[in-house]
Amino acid sequence: MLHGPRPLIAINGEMTSGDSPSVTLKNRYADAVLKAGGIPLVLAPVGGPADVRRVLERVDGLLLSGGDDFDTVRLGLGPTHPAAKPVPTAKQDFDVELARAALDAGLPILGICYGMQLLALVEGGALHQHLPDDRPGCAPHSGGVVHTVELAGASRLRTLLECEALDVVSRHHQAVAAVGPRWSVAARDGEGLIEAIERGQHPFAFGVQWHPELSPEGGANDRLFRAFVFAAGIRSAQLRYPRASAGLDTLAGATR
Repeated sequence: MLHGPRPLIAINGEMTSGDSPSVTLKNRYADAVLKAGGIPLVLAPVGGPADVRRVLERVDGLLLSGGDDFDTVRLGLGPTHPAAKPVPTAKQDFDVELARAALDAGLPILGICYGMQLLALVEGGALHQHLPDDRPGCAPHSGGVVHTVELAGASRLRTLLECEALDVVSRHHQAVAAVGPRWSVAARDGEGLIEAIERGQHPFAFGVQWHPELSPEGGANDRLFRAFVFAAGIRSAQLRYPRASAGLDTLAGATR
């Protein structure tokens, strides 16, 4: 266990639309971070690239939370599906900048649902815009359905979660269809749908399509949050005490 201040974890908030938009966040994300040993901090989707970079310099990790859908036209990925409910433009633009800047900075990142899709899309991934239309006959993944995912044998995620498969809670109708060259698939469901991704050349960058914060306590999903917060704590210690933390990379072997 690391000693010192608890790592500060930024979480991107959702954004209401209308004349007076506001930022919101479901407490379950913040609760999961807190229980794992971190201090949650909600980010409002405002500001430009310089503001994003400055914020990320002051936090130890980034949790990209779940949300609605993507405006694929704005991302250069073709027409947006009629069933999609795109997030406000200001939020999507902010989230794209946030994800790119965090990846470039080597900041520990965990993406959940929309957050996983975001990580894939900003680095060359592809999107299923609407299930089951894009995969006819596939099992449903919306509404909090519980199903099993299988972890790839050589994945870092399998090492972190200490299991070969686990039951998860899904609440999505969009999904990652393919990943870019910097990412690899870490888990799939029984029908081959991508359920988790990880970035090899990065201290800690994972995305999960399911909602680990909705799973019962005491299981593998708790280990995911603890590993994420631990990685953020290592980064914090290395920046504050570079000499004293020289050996922390060895301690963090399970997260790499």
